[in-house]
Amino acid sequence: MKFLLIMHNNPRIWDALTDEERKEVMSGHGTFMETVKESGELVSTAALADPSQSAVVRVRGGVPAVTDGPYLEAKEYLGGYYLVECDSRERALELAALIPDAALDGVGVEVRPVVFAGGIDG
Repeated sequence: MKFLLIMHNNPRIWDALTDEERKEVMSGHGTFMETVKESGELVSTAALADPSQSAVVRVRGGVPAVTDGPYLEAKEYLGGYYLVECDSRERALELAALIPDAALDGVGVEVRPVVFAGGIDG
């Protein structure tokens, strides 16, 4: 079964961390990636740029309109994900608990089953 382990960023929480705590989180991701690579459970991963670097495309009346943003009143935004393939939901939850973001107060890792995945390989 494939699961998406979704990490949401909250700038207020990240900014409140010390430099040492931030380094711990970042190095923890390296440790996590090694763990899931060695177990063969890592399918893919991506870290996303800050939302200020994104754009939103909306098509109205067949005409695409592109705006900078999003500039939402959101406290959190999608920061990245790990796509894993493992035997069960329980294992996906175990893996999510190994992601350092899960240990930060006010932050969690969302675990969502993948019902369809397509791409150049499949």
